[in-house]
Amino acid sequence: MRRGAIVIAAALTCIFLAGCTRSANPSYQGYAEGENVYLAASLSGHLTRLAVARGDSVQAGASAFALESVEEDAAERTARAQLSTALAQLDDLKTGKRPPELGVVQAQLREAQAQAAQSASKLARDEAQYLSATISREQLEASRATAAVDTARVHEMSEQLVVAKLPGRDQQLRALAAQADAARATLAGAQWRLAQKTVMIPSAGVVLDTMYREGEWVAAGNPVVSLLPPQNIKVRFFVPEGELGRVSLQQRVVLHCDGCAAPIEARITFISPQAEFTPPVIYSNETRNKLVFMIEAHPAPADAVRLHPGQPIEVALS
Repeated sequence: MRRGAIVIAAALTCIFLAGCTRSANPSYQGYAEGENVYLAASLSGHLTRLAVARGDSVQAGASAFALESVEEDAAERTARAQLSTALAQLDDLKTGKRPPELGVVQAQLREAQAQAAQSASKLARDEAQYLSATISREQLEASRATAAVDTARVHEMSEQLVVAKLPGRDQQLRALAAQADAARATLAGAQWRLAQKTVMIPSAGVVLDTMYREGEWVAAGNPVVSLLPPQNIKVRFFVPEGELGRVSLQQRVVLHCDGCAAPIEARITFISPQAEFTPPVIYSNETRNKLVFMIEAHPAPADAVRLHPGQPIEVALS
């Protein structure tokens, strides 16, 4: 009897120690869950290229798919040409006349100066002849008028040469600068629309599904590729209301699952502020142990790839 009592006492001690162990390091049931990233284009078009397939492991920056872009490409080229034209006109107005054009004005000035010198010489002769009564007064006045016109022509060409060396007026420069800015904005918009026809992979992950095939029409905003990045894989588990005080944000937990070669470490990132019942029962003090809170934990991306959405997970607090 004494030996039996010792055995019972030892068994009770083991049970007690096991209970203490479970209480110190409780575990809870949960499951893995993934938040998919759906890749879509903001413009419509036929799907011309699908660069990924279901199950592919892809890297950030790789091409996912492309839609037809004939219209957008033409609009981008037109906008680029318009900007080039506006900038050329602005540069031309800033620099004034070209050297050959200045040469033409200078030649015209020299011609006018020669004509004015000739007219002045003739006027001097006519004035002397008029004093000797050799010519009439009308002829003298005609010579004076011709000399005045030729002198004015010299002044005109001199001013034209000065103007030819000047840049455009401030108002013209501002107008052309505004046209260049408008052309830049038009080009930026055309480039953005063209870029929307090619969708890139935003982050490394696994392609879960593709919703269209090449040649099909894709409406704007409709997802074409479903992607699961490893950082979007998390574990959800449920803690009874009475044990909620054991958990806290950023607390370390250990994940165990079938097929996992080793435990996976994770950090608690969310604690639900609302409780829920495990079965559909009415709340009362008797069913208080049925009240649970949802907890979410994220493993490191390198470890998250070992988990699969929907997979049962046992979560142990550390």
